[in-house]
Amino acid sequence: MIYLYNTLTRKIEKFKPIKSKKVGIYSCGPTVYWNQHIGNMYAYLQWDFLVRMFRFLGCQTKWVMNITDVGHMTSDQDAGEDKMEKGAKRERSTVWEIANKYIKQFLESMDLLNIKRPDVLCRATEHIKEQISLIKKIEKNGFTYRTQTGIVFDTSKFPDYAKFSRQNLKKQYAGARVEIDPGKKKPWDFLLWVTNQPQHIMQWDSPWGRGFPGWHIECTAMSTKYLGNRFDIHTGGAEHISIHHTNEIAQAFGAFGEKTANYWLHNGWLLLNKEKISKSLGNIILVTDLIAKGFNPLSLRYLALTSHYRQGLNFTWEGLAANQNALDNLYQKVIELKAPSFAQASKGKQKVKKYQETFIDFVNNDLNFPKAIALAWKVLKDRNLSPKERYRLLIEFDKVFGLNLAKAKPMPTPKEIEKLVIEREKLRRQNKWEEADKLREKVSALGWQIEDTPAGPKVKKIT
Repeated sequence: MIYLYNTLTRKIEKFKPIKSKKVGIYSCGPTVYWNQHIGNMYAYLQWDFLVRMFRFLGCQTKWVMNITDVGHMTSDQDAGEDKMEKGAKRERSTVWEIANKYIKQFLESMDLLNIKRPDVLCRATEHIKEQISLIKKIEKNGFTYRTQTGIVFDTSKFPDYAKFSRQNLKKQYAGARVEIDPGKKKPWDFLLWVTNQPQHIMQWDSPWGRGFPGWHIECTAMSTKYLGNRFDIHTGGAEHISIHHTNEIAQAFGAFGEKTANYWLHNGWLLLNKEKISKSLGNIILVTDLIAKGFNPLSLRYLALTSHYRQGLNFTWEGLAANQNALDNLYQKVIELKAPSFAQASKGKQKVKKYQETFIDFVNNDLNFPKAIALAWKVLKDRNLSPKERYRLLIEFDKVFGLNLAKAKPMPTPKEIEKLVIEREKLRRQNKWEEADKLREKVSALGWQIEDTPAGPKVKKIT
């Protein structure tokens, strides 16, 4: 049985799919006006683990993710400039070029982190018809009103508006500015369609005049288009709870009379030295920056596995280096298990089954991947299992981990180590054993082990 923490109830609940062995998942995707940094990618790693888990368990899983390329203002509360237009001005480019550029960067980052592409990756600008159709339903059901800015969702018609986020709206919006749209009945009422910005580059005809959609409507329109009016899971960052997902739930009630997703999952943040990663702080790190510093990008994936998705994680370069070392050690152990020199006799079929069951218990318990990755190391050290059994278990677990263990290759020996090994070999031929032993110790202190064989010295990473 699968248990997930549902933000709707603030409880861990038994997961019951709408259709047996079928799971529909919608994830809030990127606004493509800027590069997606490792903080953004941390969220997509967590939902990739989620999707992989369901598929590992034999569930037919459909993963849908949106790409926001219109309508997301610099403030999530309908204020400020459209982020896409801001990006276009910054780079003296068109909004379409900006979108294509940063979609490409996002997809490349996904590939580097071995995040499987969603089954449906849908752009807001390619689903204007669906958004207009949804707004018409909401309007027909009496949940909208008009202002000088456009068509607005009337939250007073949805009594449970603040229930999801558990906010005190009057306290939160005390002193809120209304000059932007003085026609709003409540400061937290939100725009579905904007009509008063004729200078906006992206405009479409609609029953309410030429304009463009608000940010929130796209997710409800596209999730229901591809997953139906009722689907299993909606995911996103914890920052989406108070506004974006609250508004999605309100829209769904206005259109369909009920919520769309049965389970709402939210990830915590990846912090950098205990600060939020943001452009304003100038602390953005891209996946390609990890590579430039000599890291395997999958070390970030391994790091994400050591954290619980709801708790988030504090990123440091020292921490990443430690996880890179752990991943390298894991690869080396897998290579050794795969080596044909090992005896492959079966030792513990019942124990293999027990490990499989324990792994499933961990991942089914609200995605407890820290325990699952610890279990993998326990398998590695279990001499009651044959190397073949340990190898097969790890490859099985990796269907969820996504660390590419089956493709593990021996670590290249650093040039510094190679030079020391060659120098030591010369000393040995000269019978200078004491000096040779000192070099062996130096190599060992650097994390490498020398094995003398009839064919010459062999070097491997100490794990």
